[in-house]
Amino acid sequence: MGKLYQYKEISDMKKSIRSKWQITVILVLAIMALVGCQTTSQGGRTVTRDQAQRPLTVYSGTVLRVADVQIQGRETGVGAVGGAVVGGIVGSTIGGGRGRTLATTGGALAGAAGGSAVEQRRATRPGLEIEVELDDGRIMAIV
Repeated sequence: MGKLYQYKEISDMKKSIRSKWQITVILVLAIMALVGCQTTSQGGRTVTRDQAQRPLTVYSGTVLRVADVQIQGRETGVGAVGGAVVGGIVGSTIGGGRGRTLATTGGALAGAAGGSAVEQRRATRPGLEIEVELDDGRIMAIV
């Protein structure tokens, strides 16, 4: 009876540790999701380093059309790598033996896809395409 009781205690301890690990992973994912919602813009126009301190040419004309566009930013791959790591960690808490290996691999792949999608969504910004007929008759589209 003593060995069975000890086995049950060890089994309960393993479940408790696994449960704490899962809660930690969920909290890390929640924090990452909240950080992803953070915006860095404090208003005003943002320009690149190359655009700063350069003379601009001003044209006069009539606005013909304004359309909403999405401006794609650069993807660094950090989202995919971070997602793969988190997905692999979460997957490794599932099952045992070969099942755990499959869950870890599946979690890493799903995490990479999800992380990449989040990064792409964060890199994309709304913009405007403005079509202008210049006073000299030329038509220009500006994004």
